Amino acid sequence: MSKVSYYTAEGLKKLRDELNQLKDVERPKASQAIAEARDKGDLSENAEYDAAKEAQGLLEMKISKMEETLANARLIDESQLDNSKILVLSTVKLKNQANGLQMKYTLVAESEADLKTGKISVTSPIGKGLLGKTVGEVAEIKVPNGTLKLEVLEISRD
Repeated sequence: MSKVSYYTAEGLKKLRDELNQLKDVERPKASQAIAEARDKGDLSENAEYDAAKEAQGLLEMKISKMEETLANARLIDESQLDNSKILVLSTVKLKNQANGLQMKYTLVAESEADLKTGKISVTSPIGKGLLGKTVGEVAEIKVPNGTLKLEVLEISRD
């Protein structure tokens, strides 16, 4: 069963670029490695050949998965998003009610998540807990070490 994923224009371009890199650069390298190993003689005792064939198989599997992901990818039209509640691509300012710390996150597709840049996946526990919330609401989110109570201070599109 295929799973639809939502991407920003930037995320979709990055996915396409990575797929093109695999097809246009890595695939020919794998074929070349197999050809070089084949030229070294008896294939029944050639570990280099076996390793090159296995690497090629893994590469083809990765390409296939990326093609499937790309086929099921949908571009998000940011102009159509509602700023009154938290959705994919919402940038939210939150306050942790336990310690008073404020944080800012942007909710993105799973493949674009990067905590270092403040991008969290909508499929993560925090992302799921925030979806649909409005300014002033408190999201109670179960995490491995208890329950987080995050107050929504602000919702925007950056």
